[in-house]
Amino acid sequence: MYQTFDSASSPGQGPPRLTALRGAMSAAGYDACLVPRADAHMGEYVAACDARLQWLTGFSGSAGFCAVTPGTAAVFIDGRYRVQVRAEVDLDHFTPVHWPETTLADWLIAQMPDGGIVGFDPWLHSIDELCRLREKLDPAGVVLRPGPNLIDPLWPDRPARPRAPIRVQPDDLTGESHAEKRARLADPDAHTILTLPDSICWLLNIRGGDTPRNPVVQAFAVLDPRGAVALFTDAPTDPAMRAHFGDAVTVHPYDGLTGYLSATDAAFRLDPKSAPEALRLTVPDATDAADPCILPKARKTPAEIAGARAAHLRDGAAMVRFLAWLDAEAPKGGLTEIDVVTALEGFRRDTNALQDISFDTICGAGPNGAIVHYRVNRASNRPVRTGELLLVDSGGQYRDGTTDITRTVIVGTPAPEHRACYTRVLQGVIAISRARFPVGVAGCHLDALARYPLWIAGMDYDHGTGHGVGSYLSVHEGPAGLSRRTDTPLEPGMILSNEPGYYREGGFGIRIENLIVVQDAAPLPGGDARKMLAFDTLTHVPFDRRLIDTDLLSRAERDWIDRYHAATFALIGPQVDGAAHGWLTAACAPL
Repeated sequence: MYQTFDSASSPGQGPPRLTALRGAMSAAGYDACLVPRADAHMGEYVAACDARLQWLTGFSGSAGFCAVTPGTAAVFIDGRYRVQVRAEVDLDHFTPVHWPETTLADWLIAQMPDGGIVGFDPWLHSIDELCRLREKLDPAGVVLRPGPNLIDPLWPDRPARPRAPIRVQPDDLTGESHAEKRARLADPDAHTILTLPDSICWLLNIRGGDTPRNPVVQAFAVLDPRGAVALFTDAPTDPAMRAHFGDAVTVHPYDGLTGYLSATDAAFRLDPKSAPEALRLTVPDATDAADPCILPKARKTPAEIAGARAAHLRDGAAMVRFLAWLDAEAPKGGLTEIDVVTALEGFRRDTNALQDISFDTICGAGPNGAIVHYRVNRASNRPVRTGELLLVDSGGQYRDGTTDITRTVIVGTPAPEHRACYTRVLQGVIAISRARFPVGVAGCHLDALARYPLWIAGMDYDHGTGHGVGSYLSVHEGPAGLSRRTDTPLEPGMILSNEPGYYREGGFGIRIENLIVVQDAAPLPGGDARKMLAFDTLTHVPFDRRLIDTDLLSRAERDWIDRYHAATFALIGPQVDGAAHGWLTAACAPL
C-alpha cells in the first residue's frame, strides 16, 4: 500500500530488449509490432505483469504506446508526458511522437512498405481501436495481423497475474444491491459480455486489489438475460463472498471466458470501445452495444454521494494537517519531494480509514512541477527550496469514497509571475465551480470556461480540465469529464474533477483541483422554466492566499473565494486542533 520511490526501468535496458523484440518480429514475419500500455480489460491502470510498454521502453506514464519497425521505435505520448518521456527512454533508440497530433495510422503508412504486416496481440487492443486503424490502413495496403504476444516470451522475470482477495462493498454504501443492478441492466435478448473491472465490481458490489491504487478485481463477466452472472476470475473467494453472490453469480477460472463463449449457444453483445479484439474473433456475430454499467455507475446514488462527502471531509482534515505541517517545516530547509509524499500519506493513514492512496502522489518542486504526471523516485528526488512552487496532487481510497485533490503552494515569498499564473488558474477553478448550464450540456462545452482566464494572457495547458471519479473505485472514471473530447451530457450525481493548470517547462507548474458533483440547479428570479444543472464542491481545503493576486479578481470571484474558505472553516475546523486549527483560521480569513 505504501508508495515506493524506485526508479522506472533504466533507459539503458531498452536497447537490448528492443533488439530482442525485433528478432521476434522478424521470426513472425512482421514489418512492425505494436506494444500498447494496456491489458485485456482496456483500463487505464495495469498490473505489473501487463506493464509491457514500460518494460520495453522505460516510459512509465499512464497512457501511450510504442510502434516498432526494423529501423524505428516510436513512443506515442500526449501532452501530459512530453517532458517525462524524454527523461525515461533512451532517445538514441526510441523516438517520442506527439499524439494525437500524429496518429498511429498516418505514422504506419509513412513507415511501412506496400503490403507491410503489423503484428499485434488481439487481447491488448479494443475492437473499436482496430476498426479505426483498418479504415486508414486497408486502403494504403498495410495489413494488421493478430498473433501471440511477442513481449512475454522475452520477459524472463515477468510478474505473475495478481490474485488479490475479493471484498464485499456493503449495500448501505452503494445504495443498491447487486441483485437489483443485475435485474435492471440485463438485456432480455442477449448475454452481455463485460470486460471492464470497475464495471464488474460496481455491478456485483465487490472490490479487490489487482491493480495499483484501484480497488478492482481483474475479471471478465457475462450477464445473461435473466440477470445471472458468470464471473471469470482467479481471485480467491471465501464462504462470505459466495454467500454475497448467492446462486445467481457463478465463479469460473479467469482463462475460461473464451471456452464459455464458444460453448454457449446464445446471442451476445459487447462494447467495442472496451472489449478486446480477441473477443470479436471468438464471437464474431456479437452485437455492438455500450457497456450497460458505464452510465449508471457514473450517476452516483444518494448513498454514494453521502459517502463521498464524508470521505472528503475526512481527507480534507488530513490535508489541512499536512499543509500546516508543510508551512512550518518547508521554510527550515531539508525537505525533499519524497519527504513530502511520505508525510502526506502518513496524515491520511492517521484517519484510520484509509484503504490505499488513490494514485501515486504527484509532488513536483520547482521545475519538476511542470511535468504534469511527475512521479518522484530516488534518482529525481528534488529538495523543496525557498522561493519555489510546490505542486502536490494526491488522493485517498476510503470505503465510502475516492478523493483527488491538488494544491500548489509557495515556500517563502512568491515571484510576481507565480502570483499572476496561480490566480489565472484559480479563476478557471472558480468559473467551473460557478457554472450553471442546461440539461444536455457536456464537458466539451464547459472546458473553455476554465481556460479563458489563461487564454486572454496567452497561456493554456495540455490536459483536460476534469475527469470522472468513481465511488471507492477508479480515480479516473468514464464516460463524463470536462475536456474538449468529452461529449457525454452531464447528469446529476456525476462526480468530476475540476483541475485547470499552467506549466512552464524548466520553471514551475501550477494546478489546483477540487472534486465537484453535478446537481439540479435552483431556479433563479427572472429565469425561464428550463431545467438547469450546477456543480457542488466536495473538496474543502484552503487555497494558498500568498499566491492570490486580488487585483486580477472580480468582486464575484473574491466573494466566491471568501464563501469557499468560510465553508471550509465551518466543515474542517471542528476536525482539527492545535497548530492545524490555527493555520486553518489564518488560511480561511476573508481576502
